[in-house]
Amino acid sequence: MEKKFDGKVALVTGAAVGIGRATALLFAEGSAKTVIIDLNYEKLNKVKEEIESLGGEVLAYECDVSDEEKVYEVVKDAEERFGKIDILVNNAALWKTFSKFNETSTDVWRKFLDVNVMGTVYFTKAVIDGMINRGFGRIINVASVAGVYGNGNMSFYSASKGAVISFTKALAKEVITNGVTVNSVSPGSVSSSAIDDIDHTAPSDLAHIGRTGSDRENAELILFLASDGASYISGENVIIDGCRKKL
Repeated sequence: MEKKFDGKVALVTGAAVGIGRATALLFAEGSAKTVIIDLNYEKLNKVKEEIESLGGEVLAYECDVSDEEKVYEVVKDAEERFGKIDILVNNAALWKTFSKFNETSTDVWRKFLDVNVMGTVYFTKAVIDGMINRGFGRIINVASVAGVYGNGNMSFYSASKGAVISFTKALAKEVITNGVTVNSVSPGSVSSSAIDDIDHTAPSDLAHIGRTGSDRENAELILFLASDGASYISGENVIIDGCRKKL
């Protein structure tokens, strides 16, 4: 097992299923200490057990990422127990909701912005000063192709992910001289988070490759951006979509 993250601490939100789970598992395989966050603690605890079975050190916290006070409380506790946070993966998000703009309540907009945008902001605010003070940090925000070109009947989701991409680009310019890189990844069609196999794919006519992306494929990109090999990459939004058809 390659120990390319030995000595590093990685925090992953939305880690109970899907890309978040795969990312946490791969960090653990790379010898990082992991801090995993999710609102579904039952599923999150199973991921904790998976990481422990790999011999990894892990802290698991039930947390609504839109709860600013709870976010700061969780990060403070994790930093006290593990000493620092080197890598932050803002993955937690809402997405599987479809409705026309003129039929969507402003409450839905607020909910998506609170979780997808402000959750990313809160966790970033909670770790950024420590990263700057230590002269090292990696922040990877999970956005979406919807934030690049917009999905019809998902204006609220598309807007939230577009905001994450813009936030990524802006913050990167502020902290790169402090040794902190900030990037986002934008998946296209991904495999169902209800399936535990991180290599699972399914047929899809949304991409020219003809299938969905696996959780591992998305996680591997996130890990690359967190690695020393990506030290010259910052302020980028990397699309991973199997050559998606622009529907």
